[in-house]
Amino acid sequence: MFARIFRSFRMAIQPSKLIIAFGMIAAIGLAGWIMDLRGTVVVTPNTRGSETELNLYMSAPQQVQSYIKRYAETGERKGVFSTLWRFGRDRFHGVLRNLFAMNLPAVLDSVTEYIRAVKWAVRYHPVYCAIFGLIKLCIISIGGGAICRIAALQFARDEKPGVTESLQYSLKKFWSFFTTPLVPAGIIIVAGAFIFLLGVLGNIPLGLGELIVGLFVWVGLAAGAIVAAVVIGAAAGFNLMFPAIAYDGSDSLDAVSRSFNYVYAKPWRMGFYTITAFVYGAICYIFVRFFAYLLLLATYTGLRLGAGLNSARGLPDKIAAVWREPSFSQLLVYSTDTVGLSERGAALLIYLSVLIIVGLVVSFIISFYFSSNTVIYALMRNKVDGTALEEIYTEPEQTRVKSNGAQAEALQSCENNDDIGA
Repeated sequence: MFARIFRSFRMAIQPSKLIIAFGMIAAIGLAGWIMDLRGTVVVTPNTRGSETELNLYMSAPQQVQSYIKRYAETGERKGVFSTLWRFGRDRFHGVLRNLFAMNLPAVLDSVTEYIRAVKWAVRYHPVYCAIFGLIKLCIISIGGGAICRIAALQFARDEKPGVTESLQYSLKKFWSFFTTPLVPAGIIIVAGAFIFLLGVLGNIPLGLGELIVGLFVWVGLAAGAIVAAVVIGAAAGFNLMFPAIAYDGSDSLDAVSRSFNYVYAKPWRMGFYTITAFVYGAICYIFVRFFAYLLLLATYTGLRLGAGLNSARGLPDKIAAVWREPSFSQLLVYSTDTVGLSERGAALLIYLSVLIIVGLVVSFIISFYFSSNTVIYALMRNKVDGTALEEIYTEPEQTRVKSNGAQAEALQSCENNDDIGA
């Protein structure tokens, strides 16, 4: 079992998956950058954007409204995407540091803080979140579905489809990928509507409202049970929904049903697989990040040594001016010590080059997430349904092509035997 989950690293660094994941990051980042052109996050004046309404929300949420009113006229704004990105990046690194320090309460605190940050965004910037959420879901449906399909074929049959083939599959199954995460939310909304309606009926005067609530409280309890079951199933089985479509060609309802079934059938096994993949993924991420750090440090050091020839002759060190030394905790740093157009241009080009390296590190995280969960889905399907790990959905067109190829080979073999007999 461990050996199969540990295959996720080798699967995640496959170039085709990294290319797709990098494209996802670029598309999401571009969408966020465009939407951030109209900044809506209030910023404290003269803080260079380091203190925002999100920072206040994390410490004193009851003061956010007055804060927004107080600084609404200053004109200083930031985008929601950039604000959440920086906050989430810091919390992600905090999770990894505390995880290896075995400080589990601190890990839980970091995760909780990020969830609170998302709640802030939804509460104070709902329109932005709705639009950006749909755009992000579209991108993830295409890219994530393609990565899951590659991982499924690789794990089941040791096949490695290309970028084009995997994207074609995710586009054909786009509606299933897109709607699957929305199905649990829809069920919760419908079930919650019954509870809400029962509460509305409780407002009927003359004592009838209370009586109606008492008579039909069982409806509310049943709806509440559905909400609780869906919330638990979605939280624990969300990671299996995309792999279900990639592995079995499921529609959205079947993908949700399978993920819920596997979670509730063997919850301890599902939890064990998930924790194992998470810890292993964290170790792999540290390794990949360290590799990127050594790459950048070696390049930076070599350039500085070459620039040292100028320093020996009393000339300025140009490399130090356009590129600040990277560190393991901060790979990407934009130099602000540039003077003149040429240095600014060089600093920008170096920044963009390093940004690509950092983007590949983040791409590995995305690729590992989808690859490891595809492996977990195959293992859970095998344990719960008894389905062989090698069994995977094949599109009718591919099956037809393969069968035609097999028939052609058989006919050719028969012709060769006839020629030998003759």
